Amino acid sequence: MNRITQCLHGRGTVSAVMRHRHGDRPVPGKYLAFAGMRRPVVFWNVTDRCNLSCTHCYSASGPGSRTDSELTTAEARAFIDDLAATGIPLVIFTGGEPLVRPDIRELAAYCREKGIGTALSTNGTLITGDGAAAIRRSGIGYAGISLDGATAATHDRFRNCPGAFDRAVAAFARCREAGVRCGVRVTLTKENQDELAALVDLARALGASRFCLYWLVPCGRGSDAYERLQLDREEVTRALALLYRKAKEISAEEMEFLTVDAPQDCIHLLQSMERDGSPDLEDAQGLLSSLNGGCSAGDRVANVDPRGNVYPCQFARSPEFLVGNIRDRPFSAIWNDNANPVLARFRVKPPEVSGTCRSCTFLRLCGGGCRVRAWARTGNLAGEDPFCYVGKTGNGPTGAPSEEGSTFPEK
Repeated sequence: MNRITQCLHGRGTVSAVMRHRHGDRPVPGKYLAFAGMRRPVVFWNVTDRCNLSCTHCYSASGPGSRTDSELTTAEARAFIDDLAATGIPLVIFTGGEPLVRPDIRELAAYCREKGIGTALSTNGTLITGDGAAAIRRSGIGYAGISLDGATAATHDRFRNCPGAFDRAVAAFARCREAGVRCGVRVTLTKENQDELAALVDLARALGASRFCLYWLVPCGRGSDAYERLQLDREEVTRALALLYRKAKEISAEEMEFLTVDAPQDCIHLLQSMERDGSPDLEDAQGLLSSLNGGCSAGDRVANVDPRGNVYPCQFARSPEFLVGNIRDRPFSAIWNDNANPVLARFRVKPPEVSGTCRSCTFLRLCGGGCRVRAWARTGNLAGEDPFCYVGKTGNGPTGAPSEEGSTFPEK
């Protein structure tokens, strides 16, 4: 996760992070990414069911997804008990569409009772006025609502559902009225990249407090569409430059900008700040260095699927990445098992990478990028992330921080 706004407007953040690292008080959500603790944010896919069937869905969810092996309410509550005992700070309910699970509000309320913060990742189409109020009462503090275009034509095409855009947009107003903080989540591809600026404007108009840009990862139905939809270097550089400009223009109090699934984005950010003579550059470097290699998978982030399987992150859900199952062993025992071979590979520092990543000047910052992309392309967890082209020319992202098109030094 590349927290653009927090780095750009982060004076004082380093000292605050260090205080929370060494203190006993709960870590505020805005510092969790830098907290340096092995009590991860848990992305919990509570169901594979979804009322939509999106082109790029990482879990290949849809209306026909099976539910017979999902965790029962009793199993889910026992899981929450274990998370609370472990000191897990935040659970993000996702799916599928989490709101199609009948007991979702009960589970969120139980998390609150146990002292665990909660957030919701949703397509927004099922949020009615009463539903938004129920979300608020359950204790969910934030809802990330997907908008994959600034127009109904683009969004509805991705979501394979006419009317999805209008219902998602309406969800923002309903959540705002109910007192639920909301943000926009977008997966940027070749088919919606031209609407990025308009989407930022729309997010501001809707009162979104966060703008979270995801890059496509080859998993679920995203694997089938990956080569067709993935952006090239110039396209990603333009998108990062736009987000950087917007993050400078828009106050941190109004909206936070971040990107997900490409730790190497931080290199573009630091180079841009250095070019601009940003007074926050030193703090930004400190914050990013504190991550010890970019990617949070298997360390600061965990994923649990509807059947209780534990994975390093929500995108690393192939059999090769299976860590364990909470029906066989408590999550706390699984996550703290230093002998687990999957977790050991994700946690090793400096990261085990090959090719040009091994000698890259920026390796300690980005950790070699996304290991899921490397695995999908090379069959090797230590392979190069094909979505990183730092210092390279031609197709692929993040080489040029300046608007004039200069690139970073060659690896």
